[in-house]
Amino acid sequence: MGGHHHADVLVDPARRRRANLILWILLAPVGVLAFIATIMLWPSGDIAKSPLNDTFNTANGAELSTGTVTRTVSEVCPSSQGLDEVGGKELMCEISYVAPEAGGASFALEVPPETTQSRPLEAGDKIKYLDLSHTTDTSAPYVFVDFVRSTPLALLGIAYAAVVCMVARWRGLRALAGLAGGLFFIVSFMVPALLEGKSPMLVGLTTSTIVMFAALYFAHGFSARTSTALLGTLFGLGVTAAIATWATDAAALTGATEDSALTLSTVVPELSLSGLLLCGLLIAGMGVLNDVTITQSSAVWELAEIAPHSTARQLFASGMRIGRDHIASTVYTIAFAYAGAALPILVLVSLYDRPLMDTLTTGQMAEEVIRILVGSIGLVLAIPVTTAIAVAVVKATGSGAKPLGRRAMEPAVSEVD
Repeated sequence: MGGHHHADVLVDPARRRRANLILWILLAPVGVLAFIATIMLWPSGDIAKSPLNDTFNTANGAELSTGTVTRTVSEVCPSSQGLDEVGGKELMCEISYVAPEAGGASFALEVPPETTQSRPLEAGDKIKYLDLSHTTDTSAPYVFVDFVRSTPLALLGIAYAAVVCMVARWRGLRALAGLAGGLFFIVSFMVPALLEGKSPMLVGLTTSTIVMFAALYFAHGFSARTSTALLGTLFGLGVTAAIATWATDAAALTGATEDSALTLSTVVPELSLSGLLLCGLLIAGMGVLNDVTITQSSAVWELAEIAPHSTARQLFASGMRIGRDHIASTVYTIAFAYAGAALPILVLVSLYDRPLMDTLTTGQMAEEVIRILVGSIGLVLAIPVTTAIAVAVVKATGSGAKPLGRRAMEPAVSEVD
């Protein structure tokens, strides 16, 4: 079928082995160091979780339950009933009638105004509520907690997996499995290690390195182009870590700008909030770096397949033309992704009568700005480095052209699949 007559730049098995050996000589020490660091930093499991075990004070007889809204009406607030009799004023509010999932009579639930303003409760909504009817506090026997969102989240997750597998096929399935494994490693290693007071920088670098080794090779297979992308990713992570360390200290970022961070500082005093911020910068940069490096590596290979007689300089120039487009689009991606996540903060600070620069240098906004800048610098520098490594590996592996056949424009099967 013409399978033996296509332009494959990797024509010399001896040179291919030598190129792979050079890549592994560069990558193996990093992998071994990350593995040793994982063993040394592995959490002991002695984390005291008791302070936050009982979020809703259920030990005092309260019970977190679920139910379904049957109807929502505007009535006198139960909390203000009887105030007319003592010279006050009864207030009107949204009351939802809820049927408990465990069975029993429906009851009236006063819905907080901030909830009704953004998403009023409707018939059929599943909600979580706190049942205080068996406690001594009966002023509000039922308290709205949150919506139950498991069904829409599950449907979205299934749709996402289905779309990825339909378009990317087995590679998409492997990527999803790699993502699940990476998230499991973050939850089972990184989070407990941070809670035990281990160095956030070491924990962040170890986690991102292990996850990248596993995810890249699992999703893209063992090949020279994957190893090239991994080298570029590790370089980008190193740059990101160095700049993030300097920026966190120079900009005096404390990490104590959100309620969750302040809660952590109280419950886990040995945890460095600035270190946690630093670790977050590394993990956030990891995914974007992986995206650009694997694309650049593949681009160089494809360019070399199409024009096997190109010089290293021509190949690098062509690769960087693609890389510059990628830089421009990905910088937008990072900036707009963070801007979207920080939209409530942006809206809030716009209400203050302060100069824009003064607003951007406040603690919470400065964290977002530095996230964008640090991630973007690591990303931009990783692209020329990955391109240069890819060109060097392609040329070291061989660049002789074979007669063109039907599959002349197709990628080498051994390298892509």
